[in-house]
Amino acid sequence: MNRKDFLKLCGILGVGIPAQAAISGCSKDFVTTKFSGKVIIIGAGPGGMSAAYLLQQLGVDYEVLEASNHVGGRIRTDDSFADFPIPLGAEWLETEVGVLQDIVNDASVDVQVTTTFDNPDFKFVNSSWLDFFESYILPSIADKIQFNKVVTSIEYGDAKVKIGTKDNTYESDAVFVSVPLKVLQDGHISFTPTLPSYKTKAIQEAEIWSGFKAFIEFKSDFYGDGHSFDIQPETDGQKLYYDATFGQASTKNILGLFTIGKPAEDYTNLQGDVLRDYILKELDGLFDNKATPNYVNHIVQNWNDEPFIQGGYLSDHADWKLVRDLGKSIDNKVFFAGGPYSDGNDWVSVHVAAASAKTAVEALVS
Repeated sequence: MNRKDFLKLCGILGVGIPAQAAISGCSKDFVTTKFSGKVIIIGAGPGGMSAAYLLQQLGVDYEVLEASNHVGGRIRTDDSFADFPIPLGAEWLETEVGVLQDIVNDASVDVQVTTTFDNPDFKFVNSSWLDFFESYILPSIADKIQFNKVVTSIEYGDAKVKIGTKDNTYESDAVFVSVPLKVLQDGHISFTPTLPSYKTKAIQEAEIWSGFKAFIEFKSDFYGDGHSFDIQPETDGQKLYYDATFGQASTKNILGLFTIGKPAEDYTNLQGDVLRDYILKELDGLFDNKATPNYVNHIVQNWNDEPFIQGGYLSDHADWKLVRDLGKSIDNKVFFAGGPYSDGNDWVSVHVAAASAKTAVEALVS
């Protein structure tokens, strides 16, 4: 079963993406730890932050090495373009809202996040996935994150795991790899010994879609709900123009463009005024030449150009067995946490990244 079939099945059954199946046991002491060593976590995206947070709850020693100068990975936002946070990456909550409480994993903390239903998912109101992590997860782990630490090697054959960067070597008893899959696929991190053949095969065979988003402000709302494109074959990707202000108390008229896979490549290969004019010409064709005369401003996010991300995300049409192999740990030393590193039931979504972190932590300490 691929991800699209899984999501479709949940819709047919009327159950949504099961939050409790993703993260079970909302309890601060969800497991008794038998692990007394140190963990290095590579990456401070949702998977890495979630892993750090759970280890913090358990009192396990850890350190986070982040290649960029900020947390979040593909849940980055822009807070200056509009009168609400613009999600440059992950935008929708693709499960029940209660999963936010599950991620916090502490019944004494009352998660206060406003959302609105945007069929078939939810959207944050005057907030974002990044705001959630910065409010509830980051405060307890911030002092354990080191920025601008680009990991280039992992040696896990001896008693201690050695993690190499350009200017330092770190030692730990286990390592959590929480980097975008494209980073592994392109060989930016070497492993000694070489990863098992099933893992290498899964990494190399994974189809990672290109990823692009744009937000265009107009003088008036001439576009309504936007326009959805019928991409054929479906395995090529997705493309959608949508009302980015839906559910927000906004005075702006902002149209969002979300596209992944082959359709995204029409945009990722363009820049500057050429890219702007391409988008406006397309919108003029869709909306009776109303886009260009109403244009005010725009911002874009080309995820292919991000040096430590290098693309969108794992295709919705990946084989679930491949995804399961991506998520498997190695020798109880090398663990994987993040959107593509799951049990194969679902992948990519932010709540799945958090769930994969919990699975990895439980495997480490049990």
